[in-house]
Amino acid sequence: MPLGRISSLDQFRGYTVVGMLLVNFLGRYTVSPEWLRHHPDYCTYADTIMPQFFFAAGAAYRLTFSRRLKQSGPAAAMAAAVRRSFGLILLGFVLYHIDMHVEAWADWQRLGISGFLTNAFQRDLFQTLVHMGLAALWIMPVIGMGVLPRLGYLIASILLHVTLSRYFYFDWVMRRPGIDGGPLGFLTWSVPMLAGSLACDELLVSSPTRASRRLLLFGLLTMLIGYLISCLGSLSGWTAGNPFDLPEPPFVATSRPADLWTMSQRAGSASYQVFCAGWCAALYGVVVWLCDHLKLESAVFRTFGANALAAYILHTLIANAIRPLTPRDSPAWFVATSASLFLLLCWTFIRHLEKQQIYIRM
Repeated sequence: MPLGRISSLDQFRGYTVVGMLLVNFLGRYTVSPEWLRHHPDYCTYADTIMPQFFFAAGAAYRLTFSRRLKQSGPAAAMAAAVRRSFGLILLGFVLYHIDMHVEAWADWQRLGISGFLTNAFQRDLFQTLVHMGLAALWIMPVIGMGVLPRLGYLIASILLHVTLSRYFYFDWVMRRPGIDGGPLGFLTWSVPMLAGSLACDELLVSSPTRASRRLLLFGLLTMLIGYLISCLGSLSGWTAGNPFDLPEPPFVATSRPADLWTMSQRAGSASYQVFCAGWCAALYGVVVWLCDHLKLESAVFRTFGANALAAYILHTLIANAIRPLTPRDSPAWFVATSASLFLLLCWTFIRHLEKQQIYIRM
């Protein structure tokens, strides 16, 4: 496959955008099912959406970096990657803001520089776009390398995150509470991003049928590894003679308190990121088979997938226009009506941009 735009990647990204719209709008309402909500102590469908963005971003990162590497050399490729990463971080700062709100000049005098740095950058800033920019910077040394260096870097990132979490970070980010892994979350958000880069390699060298099969197999195996990592928290039960004291599988609610090994998006835990990387690979394998092999495409997914950043920016503005009219305890029919209007407005704006050939990219 040539180093050009990959239609299955747009379809995958478009499906992810639609999933994000549903989860972000519906997850706040009383009548919505639990699988549309984020939970700190187990993995739900809602928790699979953000890793899919990173998986798609990793595939595109590998594709564009490889192209620039061949055309302009490593210095130009790295400079472009750095500009894009800082652009995402800056956009994230504008969208998410920081943790502080200063009412008077006396507050600045009281805080000082050290107080500002201590309090301003702990929670709100570290969401999707900022994590994506930081993770892209983190994996930049290996994104142009072969499979083994990227796998080794992925494993090293996990081990570093686990070590820091055991020392202090898990307790801190869960107690704060953090968002999407907190300030050090980029270490494990690199997992689905690097998995996406490996998927890109497979697409470039294999037929759609073979790539689909291999992605599905890789995804299933990686999901199993993610679940096995989550079982490490049950080691005490095993040593006490209870080998069946296993955590619930993904998507099943649990009464267990979250620990270092729990699949938790809030903690950005290793088990969560590895499982979701596998989920993304398996799902993308299905999309490759449907799109690249059977030539089936969704116009809605194409529209959202080709302009995913625009959809991400606009959907919050549109939701903020509808949510004040939709109380959290609204009946199901009213929530469904509001959600339908929300989706329609999102599609209308993004479709208009598509017709005008306006695409927002970093």
